[in-house]
Amino acid sequence: MGIYLNPGNTGFWKAVRSEIYVDKTGLIACTNKVINTDEQCICVSRPRRFGKSMALKMLAAYYSCACDSADLFRGLNIERDPSFHEHLNQYDVILLNMQQFLIEAEHGQEIEYLEREVVEELQEEYADILKGQSRGLAAALRKIYVRTERQFIFLIDEWDCVMRERQESEAMQKQYLDFLRDLLKDQPYVALAYMTGILPVKKYGQHSALNMFWEYSMTDQFAYEEYTGFTQDEVKGLCEKYGMDFAQVSNWYDGYQFRQFRHIYNPRSVVAAMKSHVLSNYWTSTETYEALKVYMEMDFDGLRSDIVQMLGGERIRVNTLSFRNDMRNFEIKDDVLTLLIHLGYLGYDAETKETFIPNKEIIGEFENAMSVSGWSKVMRVLRASEKLLEDTLLGDADSVARALDQAHTEVASILTYNDENSLGCAIGLAYYSARKDYRLIRELPTGHGFADVVFLPLPSVDKPALVVELKYDKTADTAIQQIKNRHYTQVLEDYAGEILLVGINYDKDDREKPHGCVIERLEKA
Repeated sequence: MGIYLNPGNTGFWKAVRSEIYVDKTGLIACTNKVINTDEQCICVSRPRRFGKSMALKMLAAYYSCACDSADLFRGLNIERDPSFHEHLNQYDVILLNMQQFLIEAEHGQEIEYLEREVVEELQEEYADILKGQSRGLAAALRKIYVRTERQFIFLIDEWDCVMRERQESEAMQKQYLDFLRDLLKDQPYVALAYMTGILPVKKYGQHSALNMFWEYSMTDQFAYEEYTGFTQDEVKGLCEKYGMDFAQVSNWYDGYQFRQFRHIYNPRSVVAAMKSHVLSNYWTSTETYEALKVYMEMDFDGLRSDIVQMLGGERIRVNTLSFRNDMRNFEIKDDVLTLLIHLGYLGYDAETKETFIPNKEIIGEFENAMSVSGWSKVMRVLRASEKLLEDTLLGDADSVARALDQAHTEVASILTYNDENSLGCAIGLAYYSARKDYRLIRELPTGHGFADVVFLPLPSVDKPALVVELKYDKTADTAIQQIKNRHYTQVLEDYAGEILLVGINYDKDDREKPHGCVIERLEKA
């Protein structure tokens, strides 16, 4: 048992005995399926604190021949899979954390240091084969395979740290990619290569050394969706066990979605919230918001408008295919948005190809980044949103109209009203603070059309629901009448509380008072 060669099962043992452990061993069934196939090289990329390292410790415990892990996996999901015993503790495992080599080695000597460290452990284990021979890692592994026919499983953590932390060194990146290609591509000693990091491996400039990898990223996790984070059922179970309000937890940490699993939660944040019984910002507290600020300030036409629209609850269409999968080469705003998806600051729907701000935790991070940069007008709108909501709940339509006039003035240089959809985005931004107590739903199907905006109070919140209808160059009374005529409130028939009907109109020709507002209370029987 070594540091790199067959590191044992202690890491996974600690995870299983932790106070909160969510069983993700089903991932092993996915990797078992691709061992010694054309799909045996896998790169699963996720944001930081999404359980990447824990998954590698689990795979090392399962595959390593230097330990007996049958008892450790007893009662876990993978034990019921037909492939469980076939591969359990049957392979030599090489576990590499690339961040370690980047930190410990002298600059420019990272690859040589890695090879030297791993080969030394191989020489101890296979002394009769490698004794007295000086060779690189790939050559040593080939020699072992020729003599023993033993295959290896490679588990590589933080694979992309060279790309993230050596952004300016194209030569080093090329050397690193060539090393990985030589180590893993078409080598008979490779049974499986599972690589994880934040960024996918698809392309870096003109150099495409790792085209043998199958990619599973935040733009599409495919079969690995369930193992990307905590699922809704898993979080519900934790909320019941720890006495937490599931609706509130969802408001804070839900929002990442894939094709099958539409509700994926950040594991780090959920675990911290369960243990502390406090809903707060846990994931982004591990890194300064300056990182997000840098990308928000990039000068691409339309980027600011997209961010403001997402703050207002909108989804933005994005082309993720142009992104070159690095943190340096950006050509269009979609490249920046795609990077923010991979970093976890934005969610992504692969079916609609739309991106959005996933939850309250991340919204707070955008707010922090804007507060120290050139977003003062937007920040004034956000800070005024609490008073706007208060006036709405009081039924003070005149004050609401004046506040919307002011909000429009502040963001007019970023958002331009030209129809009810753009007006809806501005309304979502103006009511920004409502998300503390409400779930904002745009275009809610009612059976008789779509309610423009519905603010549905969270279960533990004693406030009325808001049904908001927007009009452009008509009247606020017309908006109220449409809510009534089309019976938009019927969609809330299971909601027992009070409902406010809010009609808002924007008159582009009225420069003194462009917004009109009517508020009515509807008491449900």
